[in-house]
Amino acid sequence: MTQKILCAIDNTDHAKPAIDMASDMAKRLGVPLTFCTVNVLTGGMRGPAIYMQDDSVLEKALEAAVATARKAGTKEVHSTLLKARDVAVSIVQYADQNGFDHIVTGTGGKGSLTRFALGSVATDVMNRAHCPVTIAR
Repeated sequence: MTQKILCAIDNTDHAKPAIDMASDMAKRLGVPLTFCTVNVLTGGMRGPAIYMQDDSVLEKALEAAVATARKAGTKEVHSTLLKARDVAVSIVQYADQNGFDHIVTGTGGKGSLTRFALGSVATDVMNRAHCPVTIAR
């Protein structure tokens, strides 16, 4: 039975279905919900650490997700900003280390060729996770 939900979001419109679904699940089940997002580290090997986005932009996305969940009636809502090179690995590790037993994530509208070339974070999370993963569209 689900006791703790982690909802992985990004700063795109593809996160909205995941936010809505995770909020509804947490409300119906009466369990805590945590939203997370990952700021991807692209530098730092021989120079300064360079992240894909400014933390403040991602914090605003997390704040909006928390507000949506609270408005939907979810009682206990948290958020966290992760920093990592690999998005899927960091989401799964965070879920595992913090006792989450269900992960919800959105997915983009990539076609099969793009997905083949670039992969899919949602698919990678699903394949690596220790718990059930719901992919919202």
